[in-house]
Amino acid sequence: MDSIRLRSLPRLFLALLLFFVSFGYATAQGEQPAAGEVGTSKNPSEAGVTPGGVAAAAPAAAAGTTTGDPAAIAAGDALFKSNCAQCHAVHEVVVGPALAGVSKKHNMPWLISWIKNSSKMVASGDAEAVKIFNEYQKQQMPSFQLSDAEITSIIAYVDAETAKPAGTPTGLTADSGGNTVVDGTAAANGDSGSAMNILLIVLVVVLIVLVVTLVIIANIMKDVLRGRKDLDGRDREQIEERFDYSRIYKSTAVRGIVGTVFVLAVLYETIQGAMGVGLSQGYQPTQPIAFSHKLHAGENQINCAYCHTSVYKGKSANIPSPNICMNCHSQIKTESPEIKKIYRAIERKQPIQWVRIHNIPDLAYFNHSQHTQVAGLECQTCHGPIENMEVVYQYSALTMGWCINCHRETPLNTKGNGYYDNLVKLHDSKNGAVPFTVSSNGGTECSKCHY
Repeated sequence: MDSIRLRSLPRLFLALLLFFVSFGYATAQGEQPAAGEVGTSKNPSEAGVTPGGVAAAAPAAAAGTTTGDPAAIAAGDALFKSNCAQCHAVHEVVVGPALAGVSKKHNMPWLISWIKNSSKMVASGDAEAVKIFNEYQKQQMPSFQLSDAEITSIIAYVDAETAKPAGTPTGLTADSGGNTVVDGTAAANGDSGSAMNILLIVLVVVLIVLVVTLVIIANIMKDVLRGRKDLDGRDREQIEERFDYSRIYKSTAVRGIVGTVFVLAVLYETIQGAMGVGLSQGYQPTQPIAFSHKLHAGENQINCAYCHTSVYKGKSANIPSPNICMNCHSQIKTESPEIKKIYRAIERKQPIQWVRIHNIPDLAYFNHSQHTQVAGLECQTCHGPIENMEVVYQYSALTMGWCINCHRETPLNTKGNGYYDNLVKLHDSKNGAVPFTVSSNGGTECSKCHY
């Protein structure tokens, strides 16, 4: 019977399989972050890594007075995380005292003098200064070269945090009644991700059920057809037909395709390997001390510039000296085997032999502060999600092509810099629809990096 065509069933299976695989892939792609999302956040409080110039540039409160101005509080937030969060928290004791309500305990002139030079106040015999110094095991607080307005902004931030319930984690806020509520954006993102995961699971289950159902229907149809008496020889031959899988690997065409793919794959890997000589992307050496950026920069939100002090003002980002570690670890985890390694290095007057990870060839000029301070790039732009790394590895390729692509795609930060005014006007007059990028300012010329 010509009307019977069982060969259409495999095609139906294949069509359904391709449909669900394509739909699932497209759905999963929708959950992925957009390209370039890593390290482009400009939120000063995110992950404990903030550009060095943000706090100074933000409007601050008038010296000697606190204010609820959001701009002043934001400036104080950035300054606090850069300078204070290593030893202080608002609602709990860390190395130094909890700061909640500090503006009610001391007047503003006293606080400004204390933050600028606590040692001088202790030496002068100030009663409150001496009391705090003795209460906290005579731990000397560093002096800070901050303006009166910047210190006032920090106190404004502390006052704002004091008003929040203690222990309110990131992503949660307190309502007017003092109740803790989930931040709407975080909740929406979490719910969206969960819904997508559930949808994918349901689709996979439905696909499996459909495939099993179709196989069962096909077998039932075959059994029914085998019992019919009116089938001719051609129909019975088709029902009993078995696919000969040996035809696949015996086929000359298939062998040719497999051989070609194999040769191309070997050739591709060979070329990639040759081009990768001298590149160290993914390099993750074992360090002499098990330092965790995830703990320090992520969970504790210690600003990068606290340890890497030249990151916003030097040609290269320095490796912190042991005395910076001792600012905290003279009081915290002093019995840890890893911390004792720092003690031994100090006692022996020997530097810690850290293994360098990011290393640009001497033939290329690179200035770290030009990218962090002037361009305002986040640490994650080049170093990846550093705040999530237990052991640091080289995230980016750091090749010539990688740098040039960045210079071609990144708009130049010209805001508030009169040096660029005429250049921007000249560029816009000729290329108004094209952004003024680093490349537009000569950032891809050979002599910019090689001279």
